[in-house]
Amino acid sequence: MLARAVGSGVAAGLAGVAAMTVAEKLEQALTRRPDSQVPGRVAGRVLRLGGTDRRGLQRRMWGMHVGMAAGVGAVRGVMAFAGLRGPWASSMFTVVRLTADQIVENWTGVGAPPWTWPRDELAVDLAGKAVYAFVTGAVADRLAAAAGVSPGQRHAELAGGRRVHDVGPVPGGRIRPGTA
Repeated sequence: MLARAVGSGVAAGLAGVAAMTVAEKLEQALTRRPDSQVPGRVAGRVLRLGGTDRRGLQRRMWGMHVGMAAGVGAVRGVMAFAGLRGPWASSMFTVVRLTADQIVENWTGVGAPPWTWPRDELAVDLAGKAVYAFVTGAVADRLAAAAGVSPGQRHAELAGGRRVHDVGPVPGGRIRPGTA
């Protein structure tokens, strides 16, 4: 089931990056903002590649852009299969996506913490990551729903879920006895 959750999340992440890219291209047409070179520079640092021309940087940018979206999308797939679905889960996932980007950008010395950015750049990045997270979430949630009700959702149905104190675990969760 974990492999199915991860695979669904990767597929959802690819749908999310497609939507984010369309939204960014529309925004760039209005604002005339150029493509960010940060993902390409991060890829170069992570892969320990030397300098490159503009075309090589563009290829790295697209590889990093799509790769991060697919990889982080796996997390959203696992969330959905665990029962963390809907707008609340997608809001949580927006922070996960932002955090993943910030870890690699800051770790490599290519980026700086978002609170140091110009406000217009921060707003564009937050909006793009929210589009990604909500589209990724919608796709992941739909794929997980096809697999049925999750243990987390069954738990929420018991006696009003967490609105009641000390609701124990549901019988027959996804982890089989002797495998944990």
